[in-house]
Amino acid sequence: MNQEITKAKEKPPFDRSSSQDSVDELHMEDYWTEVENIKKSSENRQDQEVVVVKEPDEGELEEEWLKEAGLSNLFGESAEDPQDSMVFLSTLTRTQAAAVQKRVETVSQTLRKKNKQHHIPDVRDIFAQQTESKEKAPDGTESQSVRTNENKYQGKDDQASGLDDCEKKLIPLVPEEAPASETDINLEVSFAEQAVNQKESSKDKTQKSKGHEAPIPNFRVPKDKTGTTRIGDLAPQDMKKVCYLALIELTALYDVLGVELKQQKAVKIKTKDSGLFCVPLTVLLELDQRKVPGTRIPLIFQKLISRIEEGGLETEGLLRIPGAAVRIKNLCQELEAKFYEGAFNWESVKQHDAASLLKLFIRELPQPLLSVEYLQAFQAVQNLPTKKQQLQALNLLVILLPDSNRDTLKALLEFLQRVIDNKEKNKMTTMNVAMVMAPNLFMCHGLGLKSSEQREFVMAAGTANIMYLLIKYQKLLWTIPKFLVNQVRKQNTENLKKDKKTVKKLLKKMAYDREKYEKQDRSPNDADVPQGVIRVQAPHLSKVSMAIQLTEELKASDVLARFLSQESGIAQTLKKGEVFLYEVGGNIGERCLDDDTYMEDLYQLNPHAEWVIKSKPS
Repeated sequence: MNQEITKAKEKPPFDRSSSQDSVDELHMEDYWTEVENIKKSSENRQDQEVVVVKEPDEGELEEEWLKEAGLSNLFGESAEDPQDSMVFLSTLTRTQAAAVQKRVETVSQTLRKKNKQHHIPDVRDIFAQQTESKEKAPDGTESQSVRTNENKYQGKDDQASGLDDCEKKLIPLVPEEAPASETDINLEVSFAEQAVNQKESSKDKTQKSKGHEAPIPNFRVPKDKTGTTRIGDLAPQDMKKVCYLALIELTALYDVLGVELKQQKAVKIKTKDSGLFCVPLTVLLELDQRKVPGTRIPLIFQKLISRIEEGGLETEGLLRIPGAAVRIKNLCQELEAKFYEGAFNWESVKQHDAASLLKLFIRELPQPLLSVEYLQAFQAVQNLPTKKQQLQALNLLVILLPDSNRDTLKALLEFLQRVIDNKEKNKMTTMNVAMVMAPNLFMCHGLGLKSSEQREFVMAAGTANIMYLLIKYQKLLWTIPKFLVNQVRKQNTENLKKDKKTVKKLLKKMAYDREKYEKQDRSPNDADVPQGVIRVQAPHLSKVSMAIQLTEELKASDVLARFLSQESGIAQTLKKGEVFLYEVGGNIGERCLDDDTYMEDLYQLNPHAEWVIKSKPS
């Protein structure tokens, strides 16, 4: 690897101008300088243990994919009764269903070849049941709720016939192409479904403009009246469903665009169970949580960022200028010995040394910050045709990252943005920072991945572009697309329906006791809430309950303000920004509402929800 880098330095810059307009030769020089700095730094470090990446056998990759998508009961010993997956499958879009079907077929063929004794499902049977369940649904519009959302933007799909006239009036007509300066990212329609439509409509445009891609527009998330959902807003059980759907959607998107999505598995090897560097994130966080309960980002990571910021973010060449390699090595050893004892002298650490230590920490994680499973998928983002599709893929990949990786990545990107905010003085633009940081996130020496010289050049511009998008659009990337949340709502509704018969039988037996219990439990304040009024609970505030009249303009922030206005003195200042309005139950487990959520619109989407004001779990 080091020899390849040396050779690369002797060659003229690899020409990527035809496909990466945002990456120029001058910026690429920053990239290769960083690679050279990494090389020198590694010469002064002890050999790091290499993580073994297992090459999957035929069908093994697809089998693992189905497990991670929550569909393991479509094959194997539990395949006799795949009913649990039928509800899930019934909520998938056409492209998502096609992605699942493709993997099930591969697994089925592989199992037949291996003469497995357990039941091997016929794909046609699985998806026939799915279709049949949709046809039998008493309410056609509800069974097609996910598709209905797609048609809000497509307009051409014949499934739009499932909408009644009133619903059609409510459909916002969004232009296919907004002005280049500001472009909305459509989060209401499946990304893969959008890609199918765009593929057909833009063939001619692509051929004419190939090699002359326009500058990256300013993408933004359009306002949604039912509220924007961010990572961390949903209950764990619903977030798990979102992750299943995100994997299927990502795969469908890559399938539609003809890009191979490779997942890898790291073979478990012995790693350090103490220290700071070369320690797995999960192990490091376990150690840190003993000292600071609830911490989600490694303490050493937080302290290094803090030290850099103490030196002032206006320092020219911050992150680009390296610390002295020998000094970095000595600081590492001293940190390992004294950090947790609180005996390390941070005053002695120069700002550029702290920045070098931060980058070293990221590089020396035994498994990459972007995870072994999805590192190649992140790299493959550069092969997607448009910047919008690249952002869509990155959005899904961020959702799929393990919590510890995602939280640490978020802290890093927020810090990098603060550096960029001082670009007038430190001369570090978004592209400069992307060039310097890309090798640290994507050149994972711990994986022992060999690559050719040409591949190094190609990956350089591609990964720098991905890093650029991660930094610039981090707020967008931590948003959960509405179409995924809607699919979760549909799953929850269908699961409730499935259990309804059982519950009815149980309630008949308990009818007398239930009536007695309800009479005792129902307080005068809760009884018979009028239409168009919601009752909001706030068990931890002075005013524990309040009936609120819904209006077209009422927002979640207004509801919070009414409750907080009842607080007084110190209590009020403590509560601001610490409590949030939650949508609980109905067709969602739990969802923290953003301030701009219009309550009447959300009430119509989830009329059986309860409304609770509380703090976010740590």
